[in-house]
Amino acid sequence: MLDYHASPELLAGKVILVTGAGDGIGRQAALSYGAHGATVILLGKTVKKLEAVYDELLAQGSPEPAIIPLDLQGATRQHYLDMAETIRQQFGRLDGVLFNAGQLGVLGPFEMIGEDEWDKVMQVNVKSQFLMTQALLPLLKDSAPASVVYTSSGVGKQGRAYWGSYAISKFATEGMMQVLADELENTRVRVNCINPGATRTGMRARAYPGEDPASLRTPQDIMPLYLYLMGDDSQGVTGQSLDAQPDRIRPQAGQ
Repeated sequence: MLDYHASPELLAGKVILVTGAGDGIGRQAALSYGAHGATVILLGKTVKKLEAVYDELLAQGSPEPAIIPLDLQGATRQHYLDMAETIRQQFGRLDGVLFNAGQLGVLGPFEMIGEDEWDKVMQVNVKSQFLMTQALLPLLKDSAPASVVYTSSGVGKQGRAYWGSYAISKFATEGMMQVLADELENTRVRVNCINPGATRTGMRARAYPGEDPASLRTPQDIMPLYLYLMGDDSQGVTGQSLDAQPDRIRPQAGQ
C-alpha cells in the first residue's frame, strides 16, 4: 500500500474528523486529507497545537477546517452527543473518522500495572472510541459511503511482555472494529484498522528512547494507506486490519 497514489481530488467534498490531530500521525493525516480536498475537523486536547494545524491547512489551500478542543480523558457520553449535533448543524454530514488519539501508559510488568493507570489507558484508547462511535454513527450512516478507521498496533495483534494495558487496549480496538464491521456489513459504512508500524512520533520515542528516529519512516511516508481507506477507492474494504508498513513488520515493532 506504500505505492498507492491518491488522486488530487480523492476527498473533495468530504468532511472528515481526525482525533489526536495536533501532532504526529494525526497532524499529518489532517494535512494529507485537506490536501486532497477534505474539510477536516481537528479534535484534540491542546488548542495551541490544533490552531497550528488549522493554519497549516489554510496555508496549503485546503478547505477551511474546524477545531474541536476535547480531552478524551474526561469526556462523557453527552460531550460526544453534543459534538455530533454540532457537526450536523455546521456541516450537515460526516464522511469519515480517523481515531488516531492514543494513550501509551506505563510500560512494565503486568503485575505492576496500577488500577489508575489501567483506567487512563482504557478511557482514551477504548471507552472514548466506543462512545464517540456510537454518537457519530447516525451521521456516518446518513453520509454513506463513509469510512471509520481505528488505530491498532503490532502489540494489538500479538501480545508482548511489558506492553500491558496499551497492548490489551489495542486488542480491544481490533475487536471493536470487527464487531462494528460485521454489524454494518450490509451498509455503505466501512470500518477498518490501521497499524502504523514503527513511525517517527513522540509516542514511539517514549516507548523506545534509545532508538534512532532517523531509522524510522515519518508520518508522511505512511499516508498512502490512510488516504486509501478514507477515500472511495476502498469501498468494499471492511473488517480489515491493515499494516501501513508491511515491508517492515518485525517482532519488536510497536506502534
